[in-house]
Amino acid sequence: MIGRRDSSILFATLVFALMLVTAGCGKKPQPVTPPPPPVLAPTASITANPNSIDKGGSVELQWRTGNATSATIDGLGQVDLIGSKTVTPTDSTTYRLVAKGPDGQTSESTVRVTVNTPTPQHGEEPVSLTDQQWFEQNVKDVYFDYDSYDLNASGQQAVAADAKALAQKPGWKITVQGHCDERGSTEYNLTLGDERATAVKNALVAAGVDASRIQTRSFGKEQPFCTESNDACWQQNRRGHFVLSGH
Repeated sequence: MIGRRDSSILFATLVFALMLVTAGCGKKPQPVTPPPPPVLAPTASITANPNSIDKGGSVELQWRTGNATSATIDGLGQVDLIGSKTVTPTDSTTYRLVAKGPDGQTSESTVRVTVNTPTPQHGEEPVSLTDQQWFEQNVKDVYFDYDSYDLNASGQQAVAADAKALAQKPGWKITVQGHCDERGSTEYNLTLGDERATAVKNALVAAGVDASRIQTRSFGKEQPFCTESNDACWQQNRRGHFVLSGH
């Protein structure tokens, strides 16, 4: 038989074991998920070497970005994240670099390039064109299609530009020479050349140029601008040519 003392010890042992089992069946603690690492903001830096030039000079731009997925420079568009480029600005310019990060954040950097325009030295006169140089630069020949004295679309545009230029020199007198390519008889081309010169004169008058300022003359095929026998050369010879005859 188990004595009372032994029964008490056994009961206490069972209670302690039950407590251990109950404690072991409790819920296990959930693992703690660490927070995601912070997204770093993008960085941007741009420099110019040199940052001051004379007109016509060149500059080397250098740039660098960090933590960026794309980069742009005003005037250049999309660029590499790190790079360089030689540019020739015609006027003083501010170049702005924008770096964009993966979450849409942006960072900017700018650099100013100064373009210096040379000024005339003391006592130096500005260069001016002679009358003949101005005339040749602003009054252009009118070209015709084969065997035609009708003004085509490009011929009409040329006459309009010539009339605008001649309006700036109202005292100048001109001669319109009619020319042809080498094909056809001498007599036929003299007539065609006269018709071409007259067509140009009439168009100028219609555009506002005083008829008294314009004379016409036909050379037919006798004074070709180009002497090769091919279409490209013939096209250059079918023209109304302008000559400054007085002012």
